[in-house]
Amino acid sequence: MNRQAKLIQDMSDRDILLNLYITQAMMLVIAMVLGFFWIDDISSFWELFIWDPGQIFLIGGGIAAIVIIIDLLFDKYLPKKWVDDGGINERVFAKRNVVHIFFIAAIVAFSEEVLFRGILQTHIGLIPASLLFALIHFRYLSKVLLFTMAVVLSFVLGLLYEITNNLLVPIFTHFLIDFVLGLFIMLKAKRKHS
Repeated sequence: MNRQAKLIQDMSDRDILLNLYITQAMMLVIAMVLGFFWIDDISSFWELFIWDPGQIFLIGGGIAAIVIIIDLLFDKYLPKKWVDDGGINERVFAKRNVVHIFFIAAIVAFSEEVLFRGILQTHIGLIPASLLFALIHFRYLSKVLLFTMAVVLSFVLGLLYEITNNLLVPIFTHFLIDFVLGLFIMLKAKRKHS
């Protein structure tokens, strides 16, 4: 983790954001390529997006609230070394404004959920897709708690999709978690520097 923290520290804000956006674009490209081979009819893919405010906001938002509360409690009460991701999340969110955090959270939630739930889980199943999702968060591999949280969250998002058959539910849940936690990181950084 020290090597990763040093690497992150040496990167400029521009480099951090560029890497984030390139990674998300790659996920969308992979989703499109796999979709080209696995989806016979594009309309069947669009049927995964169902506008159901009850599912999206109540179920997805409720699960997001639980995850956010658990994350904030862990951050407050557990040793910092257990919840430290090497400074990546702080570098991504600390200097951003609310609109930029919203944009980052929306892009990440959409690209990752389209790939891992909409394409992979739909075609290879919940367990392989969820494990792959957890593994792309490889920066957590050396942190037992963070990696466990990534695995659990991956399965929660996958189960939300499995139960609702609605891709908008895990997208909104993922978005809300990233957006709210990103805001907390930004506000914490502002308090530290004021």
